Amino acid sequence: MILLEAVLALSIILICAEIFTNGVEVFGENLSLSQAVVGSILAAIGTALPETIIPMVAILLYKGETGAHIGVGAILGAPFMLVTAGLFLVGLGVIITYLQGKRPLQVYLEPHTFIRDFSFFLLSYSLAIFIPLLFPNSSVVNYVLAIILLLNYTVYLYLTFRSESLEVEAYKDLYLEKPFKWLKIELSKKHTIVLALLQAFLAILIMIKGAHLFVHALEVLSKKLGLSPLLFALLVAPLATELPEKFNSLLWTLRGKDVLALGNMTGAMVFQSTFPVSVGLLFTDWQIKGLALISALMTLSLGFVYIIFLIFLKKLPPNLLLLSGLTYFLYILLVLLYS
Repeated sequence: MILLEAVLALSIILICAEIFTNGVEVFGENLSLSQAVVGSILAAIGTALPETIIPMVAILLYKGETGAHIGVGAILGAPFMLVTAGLFLVGLGVIITYLQGKRPLQVYLEPHTFIRDFSFFLLSYSLAIFIPLLFPNSSVVNYVLAIILLLNYTVYLYLTFRSESLEVEAYKDLYLEKPFKWLKIELSKKHTIVLALLQAFLAILIMIKGAHLFVHALEVLSKKLGLSPLLFALLVAPLATELPEKFNSLLWTLRGKDVLALGNMTGAMVFQSTFPVSVGLLFTDWQIKGLALISALMTLSLGFVYIIFLIFLKKLPPNLLLLSGLTYFLYILLVLLYS
């Protein structure tokens, strides 16, 4: 029964994430926003909502030690999954289309966009991991750090909106607009924008309920399997809830829209290293150690490798992105061996 609850809750989360993303993409297209804004901000935040809402619900609503462990595990697991499984799928998509003869073996990107994204991510995530290690059990340091991270994301938003990038085109019609098309009712641009915002808002409300159900199922399943709630959340919750990001990015890569595909990942990395981490710093003891710390160090190491290639070569070789997949499987082996 609890497994059915987990599947139902996860289905609600994933469906709502797709509906939300569709809404913000149509919203971005109608306002003539750039690929950087839609990919790194709108789509990134939209598809990052499931793994963001889960730790917030676990920490703020579910409470207790187990809730805190699940929350911290999901917070740390999100950037890890994005840098490993997420970027691996982008590289895989490029290789697949190359083997199909549809493109050269290279990732189409805007170097300045992703240098900015990786820079903000590495700065925020490094501060979140290393400062608490230097000043353990210090609430004041954690509070100040949380404010710094939120300010850092605000600066990132400003720079992204100001940056130059190609405009985006939504790859699907707005879901709420389809009944009007079936009835042959013509909607104005203003009506489409309002419907897109309404669709996104409703998706968020339903997603919160799904996240609450998923956190409850996660705790029960982790106890039955004899796994640490933190480690179970670190591997299972982010992998499952980030399916929208991974699926969307793979599709965009297969269609040659690499800027959107990578922006969806790197923008979510910046978001996940600031807002959810701030919640963890403010409302938990934020003690990162053991396998959780190893996952964070792996994440940062991959990030530094990729930004070095971007700075000096202005590109990300698709074969290099396969390193992300190898890192993910290496971490699974570590968890199985030492948990």
